[in-house]
Amino acid sequence: MREYSGKISLVRNSREIYILDTSMGCASGLSDSKKGCYEDCYAAKAAKIYGYDFSKTVLRNFESEQHRRKVMNQINRVKLDFIRIGGSGDPSENWPHTIKILKQIDKCNKEIVIITKHWTLLSDADLEYFSTINICINTSVSALDKPEQLERSLQQYNRITPFCKSILRVVSCDFNSENEEGQRLSKIQDALFENESVLDTVFRPSKSNPLVTDGIINIKQALFLGKKAIVSRRSRKTYLGKCSTCHEMCGVKMLSSHEYENKPGTFKQLKMF
Repeated sequence: MREYSGKISLVRNSREIYILDTSMGCASGLSDSKKGCYEDCYAAKAAKIYGYDFSKTVLRNFESEQHRRKVMNQINRVKLDFIRIGGSGDPSENWPHTIKILKQIDKCNKEIVIITKHWTLLSDADLEYFSTINICINTSVSALDKPEQLERSLQQYNRITPFCKSILRVVSCDFNSENEEGQRLSKIQDALFENESVLDTVFRPSKSNPLVTDGIINIKQALFLGKKAIVSRRSRKTYLGKCSTCHEMCGVKMLSSHEYENKPGTFKQLKMF
């Protein structure tokens, strides 16, 4: 299989959002399953299609000052108000490297959105740095997470709140109320949505996903970016369109508790039912 390039680049994905990944691949996410999180990681599936080894994390860097300036100019010309880090790799796998890249682009005219599952934890110094830049941290969670992973992520979501915009990005599902495990996970999901500053993100499983074959989640066919796709979503309002027409824009257009009172958000202690 091919290995990802170590040269960092700004790319636009199918949802028309610009992504500057500080790493590619996700060794942490594939440590339990070759298919990644929830047995259906979209980035892992894309990597397989194009022949890349997603189980190996490759850190990406600027090759020169000229390269950095070129990417900075590209970022500044983006029409949206933000760019993302964390599309085909999780920046938390190596926070020191991610912080290094952030410091090289922190003079750009965009808000930086980081999407992470907090495989490793931010240091206190990292959080102090976040308070000095225009950044929004999306902590990605789901009722499908292992209990210890979910608890860790929620703690980090709350820990980040005093320093910068902290958003809880919930990968939600339409859980089958007639299935015992579906009922249990549905209660956890409901508790997640009781937190402050929460985003609802659609889950796109394959028909062969055990959650589907075991009847734990319900699936439907829907239009995703103009194409038919299998989805499981908590609500009909769960957004399936392009980023340019999204009302929340990864939390950039949302007010967080940090912006209201600069104090920790409401952390709902979950029971794993």
